Amino acid sequence: MSLQSPIGRARGLGSAKQGLHHWWMQRITAVLLVPLTLWFVFSVASLIGGGYEATVAWVSAPWVAVALVIYFATLFYHAQLGVQVVIEDYIHGPTTKLVSMYLMKLAHLVLAVAAIFAVVRIALG
Repeated sequence: MSLQSPIGRARGLGSAKQGLHHWWMQRITAVLLVPLTLWFVFSVASLIGGGYEATVAWVSAPWVAVALVIYFATLFYHAQLGVQVVIEDYIHGPTTKLVSMYLMKLAHLVLAVAAIFAVVRIALG
């Protein structure tokens, strides 16, 4: 038994098989971001009043640097997935949608690379 309509079968149209993957990635990154964001917020809050040297020393710790890289990669990927849904739902012109999608992905990539580069640069001296 197929859930596809007869006209869909005749045209060869069906699911692009991407919706479920996108949905799962949003959920997985959201679950990962809960503890990472709590850790990040409480860690940064504990650095208040510590000064520049304390912050650099904190970021330079190997496990902190790795956790920050994971946090920023997950954060920007999750944000990109969410903005992609907004663009797909609310921008209707095919050219505008395509350009918006590419610019949005480029912006998220640049921001993620910049954040990760900053962490790596501080961690490695």
